[in-house]
Amino acid sequence: MNTKVLLQIGLIIVLISSCKNYLEPFPNGDRSSEDIWKYQENIQGLVGRCYDNMARNYNDNEGAYLDGATDNAEITSTVNALHRLATGTMTTGQDPFLTYWNRDYQSIYLVNLFLKDRRGYNTPFIIDQRMNDLVRRRLQGEAFALRAWFQWDLLQKFGGEGMDGKMLGFPIITTPVDPNGQINFARNTYDECVAQIIADCDSAYKYLPIAHRDFLVTVPGDLLYAGGKYWGRMDGITTRAIKANVYLTWASPRFNPGNNIARWDSAAVNAKKVMDFKLTRDNVTGGFNPVNAVNWFDPMFAGVVFPSRWVATNEDMEKMFYPGGFQGNGVIGATQDLVNAFPMANGYPIDDPANRGFYNPANPYAGRDPRFYSTIFYNTAQSKKNNTGVLMYTFENWSNGGKDAAGVKSSNSLTNYHIKKFVYMGLNWSDPTISRLPHTKFFVRWAHMCLAFAEAANQVVGPTDASKYGMSAKTAIQYIRARKTPDGATGLSPVVPGNSDAYLTEVAANGKTAFDVLVKNERRIETCFEGMRFFDLRRWTTDLTELNKAIHGASITLNSDGKTFSYDLNYQVGNRTYLSAYLPIPYNEILRMSKLVQNKGWDSWK
Repeated sequence: MNTKVLLQIGLIIVLISSCKNYLEPFPNGDRSSEDIWKYQENIQGLVGRCYDNMARNYNDNEGAYLDGATDNAEITSTVNALHRLATGTMTTGQDPFLTYWNRDYQSIYLVNLFLKDRRGYNTPFIIDQRMNDLVRRRLQGEAFALRAWFQWDLLQKFGGEGMDGKMLGFPIITTPVDPNGQINFARNTYDECVAQIIADCDSAYKYLPIAHRDFLVTVPGDLLYAGGKYWGRMDGITTRAIKANVYLTWASPRFNPGNNIARWDSAAVNAKKVMDFKLTRDNVTGGFNPVNAVNWFDPMFAGVVFPSRWVATNEDMEKMFYPGGFQGNGVIGATQDLVNAFPMANGYPIDDPANRGFYNPANPYAGRDPRFYSTIFYNTAQSKKNNTGVLMYTFENWSNGGKDAAGVKSSNSLTNYHIKKFVYMGLNWSDPTISRLPHTKFFVRWAHMCLAFAEAANQVVGPTDASKYGMSAKTAIQYIRARKTPDGATGLSPVVPGNSDAYLTEVAANGKTAFDVLVKNERRIETCFEGMRFFDLRRWTTDLTELNKAIHGASITLNSDGKTFSYDLNYQVGNRTYLSAYLPIPYNEILRMSKLVQNKGWDSWK
């Protein structure tokens, strides 16, 4: 057998071993790459395997760790690859993004096999013709949507200005070319990559149901092969969300130096389609409600547009975020810079010139936005079981004796803040029976689309004009600020009735520029530790100034009275010293494909 056949057989073996829900184990392991077309479960596995390739939690280099390479968080270990990326010391042998390049192209290869010559679509899956059509249309749509998804991941991670001065994306491959074979592709332009992703989204939309919901299935018998059982798979509304995110980045200053307004408009239109679906068709009894808090532990939480597959009874996030004193590892801590971004309880920022939020730097955690208390563990914060009165742990972050202070243990955060977001408050390792809940990753949420719409619509028509899209950018932000928090607190800005958020009204009246600042801050708060700020900072800027800043924590001292504290909130814990605004094309790929052009700023990786 030649090398290509061996590689293809190896791929099938990987499919067999890695996707038990879609491929039954072969008794002898002797099926060839051509044999899979004789077995419909294997053909479905070409699509199904791609979902297994996606992250399932936030404890990786696409989630919380990626925030640790921004001004949102500081990674405790100085040898962590993303810490070294942020400080300009990452070597070619440490590239944490190589695995994503490989994953994306392996997934694209699988769906290209399915799509080639419509072979997957023309496979007979079920004898009944109507049921067969339901299955094959869904799989065909999923294949296009998954290709768009993994292409978008490539573009977001690796798109950038090449050393040739051109804005480049990734090599577009729409035929089943083995990514591990003897290949030599050039990168397509950034604009060509955008066009390909959009085209695949539109192709997918023609085949997919708008969403996988039982109540949307009009023929009851179709529930055998349609409806909510396919929650977590690509659907029509997810393709609109992908388009919204692609257009939003393409419209941003780094990739849109001419400020083409049509790109902003496309981002707003697609985000609004998702919002409208959630507000109308998905807003049923027991379904989506825009004021409900995010439930990070419910894989079927109604505020999700597209989730990952979940990990059951998991404690990874709790171990990652809690300090050593509560049996955690404290691998990352929130920065003072992020803490400062949270406003006061009435919505005014802490640096309001008139201090209308009544911020007191001597008591900096009092009277803050409820979202702060649901996101950050701070000095003297209490971890209470299921947010009731049952105390599990009290944080002591003062330097003169506090058990959770930076430097006391290697398992304590360097910033004197620990992270509460994604932490299940019913977990206590001291309990006789430890309670754990599922964890999952919400790739696209309702809130993400509100933020995308607000940012884009503001650029097109300003903050308050609702005539073009049927909603104003201001209203979209009201939805974000109005929502309840996971610990039960009421939000800042009730959308109905009226508007009591005086600060939001004031900023909206000041026009596009002022409102854009507010939207970006809301996006920072809402998406922190989800791995989004890394890319947001890059698309919003045109140089390295906003990336390369000092990172701060809190230096805290217990006063002699044993009750009060002194705070230095300008305590520097690190620096960001990026040499490039872009991630590098993996060095291994540069070595084996001479046509690839490396991104600007990575001279030693070419």
